[in-house]
Amino acid sequence: MIILTGGAGFIGSAFLSKLNEHGETDIIIVDHLGNSQKWQNLVGKDFLDYVEKDDFIASFDRLTYMKEVKAIFHIGACSSTTECDASYLIKNNYDYSVKLAQWAINHKIEFYYASSAATYGDGTRGYSDYDSETIGLRPLNIYGYSKHLFDLWLLKNNLVDQVVGFKYFNVFGPNEYHKKNMRSLVVKAYEDIKRDGVVRLFKSYKPEYKDGEQKRDFVYIKDVVDLMYRFYQSKQIKGIYNIGTGKARSWNDLATSIYKGLNLKPRIEYIEMPEEIKDKYQYFTQADLSKLHETNIELKFRTLEDSVADYVQNYLEKDFARI
Repeated sequence: MIILTGGAGFIGSAFLSKLNEHGETDIIIVDHLGNSQKWQNLVGKDFLDYVEKDDFIASFDRLTYMKEVKAIFHIGACSSTTECDASYLIKNNYDYSVKLAQWAINHKIEFYYASSAATYGDGTRGYSDYDSETIGLRPLNIYGYSKHLFDLWLLKNNLVDQVVGFKYFNVFGPNEYHKKNMRSLVVKAYEDIKRDGVVRLFKSYKPEYKDGEQKRDFVYIKDVVDLMYRFYQSKQIKGIYNIGTGKARSWNDLATSIYKGLNLKPRIEYIEMPEEIKDKYQYFTQADLSKLHETNIELKFRTLEDSVADYVQNYLEKDFARI
């Protein structure tokens, strides 16, 4: 049996599909559906049971089926980089993770969890996922800090070699529609193009970056879950790893790819960045894949252009026609 927290969320539900593809259906989904449309991500998926997050947290160590668990994928978290309730984020992203990890390790259960590239802060300390570098990272927001705290807890307790952590960079793709403001630019820009034909990107406030030339490591959800499953198959490999392509691309590149996927000529405007994020804005992110290459796990990443074309043509054009 597999426990999949965040199983109705973006990455969690995509990984659920990957597990189903490989015949894994003995899965307990843990999430909080609330008033969101996340439930739609579970439609058509095959799993054993669904449990609300609060109910699971309160009693998971007493649930009878936990004796049958062989792996826990702890993907559930509050992933909003603009969430300001520090106490909520620490409780939800740190305390919950510690409790679940302790149980898994004590019972010799495989434990995989979601960290984040937000732990790297402004990038001045680089993007290396080696443990010696992780200790010195300085996240820019409380979301990144809540994820960083758990990474540090594992390091300080010498538990990193018993778990697998995924430091996701800028993941985009199907099943993210429920995330509102935290959806990728691909979805937001697609809606803007359909409405008025224009994509709006933030201006740059650093002379070394032209408007729209700020860069991110954009990685397609299909590549992400493929890589996660390879880790699941390679149980001897442990540690915290970057999950990105290792190739930073500009927002202009991303916007142009969306237009290309729609067979339209690009129309890009540059707008002022909100004051509240100016001092927390990352101008460049790029996964350092040195440590990942050492695992000898096969890495296959689609190009940005191919990923966006697949997303736009095979999902957004069809899914938004029904919304």
